[in-house]
Amino acid sequence: MDLDRFTRQSETEWRVAPFGKMRVPAVIYATEDLIRDMDDKVFEQITNVAMLRGIQKAAFAMPDAHWGYGFPIGGVAAFDPDEGGVISAGGVGFDISCGMRSLHTGLTPDAIERHKSELADALYRSVPAGLGSTGKIHLDPLEMDAMLEGGARWAIERGYGRAEDLERIEEGGRMAGAEPGNVSDKAKKRQRKEMGTLGSGNHYLEVQRVTRILDQTSAAGFGLHEGDTLITIHCGSRGLGHQIGTEFLKKMAIAAAESGIELPDRELACAPINSPIGVLYLGAMRAAINCALANRQIITHLVRAAFARIFPDARLDLLYDVSHNTCKLEEHWLDGARKKLFVHRKGATRAFGPGHPELPESLRPIGQPVLIGGSMGTASYVLVGTSEGMGLAFGSACHGAGRRMSRHKAYKTWMGRQVIDELAQRGILIRSPSSRGVAEEAPGAYKEVSGVVDATDEAGLARKVARLEPVICIKG
Repeated sequence: MDLDRFTRQSETEWRVAPFGKMRVPAVIYATEDLIRDMDDKVFEQITNVAMLRGIQKAAFAMPDAHWGYGFPIGGVAAFDPDEGGVISAGGVGFDISCGMRSLHTGLTPDAIERHKSELADALYRSVPAGLGSTGKIHLDPLEMDAMLEGGARWAIERGYGRAEDLERIEEGGRMAGAEPGNVSDKAKKRQRKEMGTLGSGNHYLEVQRVTRILDQTSAAGFGLHEGDTLITIHCGSRGLGHQIGTEFLKKMAIAAAESGIELPDRELACAPINSPIGVLYLGAMRAAINCALANRQIITHLVRAAFARIFPDARLDLLYDVSHNTCKLEEHWLDGARKKLFVHRKGATRAFGPGHPELPESLRPIGQPVLIGGSMGTASYVLVGTSEGMGLAFGSACHGAGRRMSRHKAYKTWMGRQVIDELAQRGILIRSPSSRGVAEEAPGAYKEVSGVVDATDEAGLARKVARLEPVICIKG
């Protein structure tokens, strides 16, 4: 990307002053190397977002930003409903509430190493993965609606987990305001057999080793120590979320025209938050968030059962569960006053700082865990939200490494078997039903996650706590 299009505010903040129909500035948080490597579409998309009605402060892009549908992936924008603010399905994304969940195992690296192949096979057999994967849970219409309304709480009530898990899940495991009746029969049909499944794409289940502690105080508060073994689950709302996104993009294109909203890009189809379509989408999107929370909760139960067969004493307590791809009503300081805003985070992570009332009491003095995924053969990170970050991009941070190569190009560049063999030589076991899927998700198809995390830390969006490296990866 051409740096001459920006005003550099600091080593990691790049600003575009409003031009044309932009209502607010556009801001990208990145190092010089990262922003040079970003596609020009990121500039186009983030400045387009800055044109939307009711947007507040600025349109933001995180250090892992890359081209997406409408909003760039890594995009953050907040809207005021009292100023005609809009909600955009493209600003949430198709994989609604795709997110990360990490669990402690209490197991040493040596214990894992002695049973690594056996554990990899057990996890692969226990958690269905891949395109169109289905599980053993089949929901009838009544249970489907109960799940969409209850989220992880619904799952735990049916035996998939422990009540104490809820304290460590964003929204306490249940997104309020869900309206199952706003979700189409087609979306529900797609989800009927997909609960407790990873799906495909960049979704995964990893056994990870903590290789470095970067913030001793926060790490101690999170219960992290060098040499610990964690489990991380990365998945979302599966076919249901995708169907909701597809259907409401079409409805929002019509609603925008009817509301006199001029769209800089049809992919930014949106509706006023308080309009009939806006209200319908909010109810359906919140139901999809609950679907994702329930899905990760069921997978957690399956993982615990697989571990118990090999390590009967492993407890697998939940560290945290946080979503990407959401729009949430939150209170933020703006121009010296508290305002209730609808914050879109697409491929971005909520990163609330210490003292925030929405954090569980046990984490409130420290700040929110921010779980940043790597790319199968690369490191992942645990970060923590900061007070500074609350005033930058509405308490938001990056969500992963960010793609640098399309899936098609990655498939043409690598063979899945080649990737699996190379990672095995490094001591990383891969289990996947799809050789093509492995090739598309090859580590080289992604940016270097350490650079993204360093930029996030330097910008003050979130602070590095621990570095994790993969030991086993179950890939969709």
